[in-house]
Amino acid sequence: MNTTRPTTTRAVHLASRPDGVPTQDNFRIEEISLPELSDGQILVANDVMSVDPYMRGRMNDVKSYVPPFQIDQPLDGGVVGTVIESRSEGVPEGSHVVHQLGWREHAVLNADDARIIDTDIAPASAYLSVLGMTGLTAYAGLTRAAEMKAGDVVFVSGAAGAVGSMVGQLARLLGASRVIGSAGTDAKVARLRDLGFDAAFNYHDGPATKLLGQAAPDGIDVYYDNVGGDHLEAAINHLNTDGRVAMCGAISQYNSVEPPCAPRNLGLAIGKRLTLRGFVIAKYAEEVRPEFQQKMAQWLANDEIHWDETYRDGLDAAPKAFIDMLEGANTGKMLVRL
Repeated sequence: MNTTRPTTTRAVHLASRPDGVPTQDNFRIEEISLPELSDGQILVANDVMSVDPYMRGRMNDVKSYVPPFQIDQPLDGGVVGTVIESRSEGVPEGSHVVHQLGWREHAVLNADDARIIDTDIAPASAYLSVLGMTGLTAYAGLTRAAEMKAGDVVFVSGAAGAVGSMVGQLARLLGASRVIGSAGTDAKVARLRDLGFDAAFNYHDGPATKLLGQAAPDGIDVYYDNVGGDHLEAAINHLNTDGRVAMCGAISQYNSVEPPCAPRNLGLAIGKRLTLRGFVIAKYAEEVRPEFQQKMAQWLANDEIHWDETYRDGLDAAPKAFIDMLEGANTGKMLVRL
C-alpha cells in the first residue's frame, strides 16, 4: 500500500466543445484536490481507463440518455483501479475495483459506486471490455434488441472495435449460420477471420452495399449497427423479410457538423417488414447481466472468446487516444494505462 496519501491528482477537463472532429485543444489537464474520505467512501488509484465512442456525444451540449460533459469540469468514464484508502468495510484497501470516475489518476467516490473485481479470473482491463459494459452491450444488443435466433445470418459493422468484435464471436456461439463483419483496414479484416467470422470486408474497397452483397449472397437476418450511414443503407438493401436491426451506434456521424441524411432506401423496410430498434444498455442491463455473466464465464473457461486491446500510456495521452479511437486507430478496446 502507498504510505503517503495523495492530496491532489491530475484530471482531464473539457476545455471547449468540439466543432466537428475533436482536437487536443478541446481538452486540458489540471490538478484537482482529493478531499478527505467520509464514511462509506474510498480513494482509488486508477490503473487503466477506457475511451469510448459514446463520449463524443457527451461533448455536445444536447439532451441525451446520459448528461453532457460540462466545460471546465473533469470528464468521466469506465476505469479500473486499486483502493489505496477506505472507510468502507465492504471495499477494503487493496481491492481492485471498476467504477466510472475515469479520465483522472485518482478518484474519491462512494464505495457503493464501485464494484470489486476478481483479477484471478481475468486481467483488470477485461472488466472494461469482455467482462464489462462492452460485452454486456454486445450480448444484450444481439439477444434482446435484435432478437437473434439460431440460424440467423448476422452482419456487424465496426466489427474490429470493442463491441463489434464481441458481437461477431457471440453471434457464432449463439448459433448464427453465418457471421459477417466490416472494418477499415485489411489487417483488421484478417483479424476478424482469426476471430471466427465467416466473411469480412474492408469498407474502403468499394460501396458498402456491393461488398455486403458479395459477403452475404443469400441476404442477412440481423444487422448490428455501430456505424450508421452507408452501412445502415447497405444492410437495409440486403436484409431478408422480417430482418432486424439493433442500432447501437453511428460512429460515421459523430463528428458531422451537418445533420445526416436518413438512409435513402428506408421505404424498403415496409415491404420487408423490418424492425429497426435503437437501444442503450441501460434498458437491458439489470435483466440481462446475470444471464450474460453466467454464459460469459463458461465461454472464457472454454477459451471460446477472445478480445483485443489497444493501449496508450499516461493521462497526457488520453485525449489523443480518444481522438485516435474515433478515427479507427484501435483494434478492440482503446485503453489508457495511467
